Amino acid sequence: MKPSNTQESKFTKSMAWLDARFPATETFEYHMSRYYAPKNFNFFYYFGILATVMLVNQLVTGIWLTMNYVPTGAGAFASVEFIMRDVEYGWLLRYLHSTGASFFFIVVYLHMYRALMYGSYRGPRELLWLIGMAIFVALMAEGFFGYLLPWGNMSYWGAQVIVSLVGAIPYIGPDLMEWVRGDFLMSEATLNRFFALHVIALPLVLVMLVFVHFVALHHVGSNNPDGIDIKKTKDSNGVPLDGIPFHPYYTVHDIHALVVFFIIFLGFVFFAPEGWGYFLEKPNFEMADPLKTPEHIAPVWYYTPFYSMLRAATYPLFGVPAKFWGFVVMVGAIIIPAVLPWLDRSPVRSMRYKGMWSKVMLGQFVVSFFILGYLGTKGPTDVRTAAAQFFTMTYFAYFVLMPWYTRIEKCKPEPDRVTAR
Repeated sequence: MKPSNTQESKFTKSMAWLDARFPATETFEYHMSRYYAPKNFNFFYYFGILATVMLVNQLVTGIWLTMNYVPTGAGAFASVEFIMRDVEYGWLLRYLHSTGASFFFIVVYLHMYRALMYGSYRGPRELLWLIGMAIFVALMAEGFFGYLLPWGNMSYWGAQVIVSLVGAIPYIGPDLMEWVRGDFLMSEATLNRFFALHVIALPLVLVMLVFVHFVALHHVGSNNPDGIDIKKTKDSNGVPLDGIPFHPYYTVHDIHALVVFFIIFLGFVFFAPEGWGYFLEKPNFEMADPLKTPEHIAPVWYYTPFYSMLRAATYPLFGVPAKFWGFVVMVGAIIIPAVLPWLDRSPVRSMRYKGMWSKVMLGQFVVSFFILGYLGTKGPTDVRTAAAQFFTMTYFAYFVLMPWYTRIEKCKPEPDRVTAR
């Protein structure tokens, strides 16, 4: 039903009153209705909004879970069982959160892969990329601190292994490890500080970084599959010829993706919340026991590529134990994508127009990441360790060799305008 003139008048007056005191309409226009996005967004451009939706899911379900969670050594595991068995719809909230963590990382990894494909890290988006990398590192830390909170046996031993890596740092390692744990061993003190970081500190950091990420994105404009700047070609009114307003076109467009995504996501929540042992490991259904080590200690799947690189370091160097070098390799693998804007020397942004070298190197990088992820879920053997060492080298080769192969390869010319494909 069409609103009456009286209703329109009241709405207009209300908005005028609000705009006089807060830039509501101006903000909406800048970030939505007058923000021009490229016309040729494809499937891979769904994952930015999906990552935002999953962040909201994690924050909302996390708040509800903390209402019944008890961050003590004696109460943590029991409170999770209480949430699952006795709190009304507690099982749903817990699975929305635990399964949501895995789906959050799925969409974030795909979002980052799209940036690698289409050169979204290239100028003028260097700062945007660095902010995104800060979000990724904060998300890794947030997931790690939250992993301990159920106080299951795999959570306990997985956190024990990762925290013990700090102890391998020369000179300051043992004292630093004790400071991180808050005790001589993984204990209630560790649980409490991880709870505080997971529930308060890091969510605030993540929300702030995501906000800054959006502001930076809308200031420089979105990249597109062709990797060309739509601001270069404008009409007489200053509107990009290859752009359309983000609202209503892409807001409506993204609703379809959200519906499909939630069908898949909720399908896992209701029918496979454990993800066949990848989302929730079997030992995590047992209470943490310092005297009972799981048969094979491995982190949750989204950390396993980096865990595999950690285990690939088996030789001491310069009198420093291999454990420390594994820690260096793992941290380096996480943060090295931050320097991509200064490694890529190609005259074009998008993989559509780059040469064969870039395509082969990106392909082997993706294969290396998946194989390292698989190896990280398995117990170490001589063959698996050798494979992990090889694929760790190919993982880093993508970055280290990039200044060379992006400079020597033959690229296709970029089009003047965006293409429809």
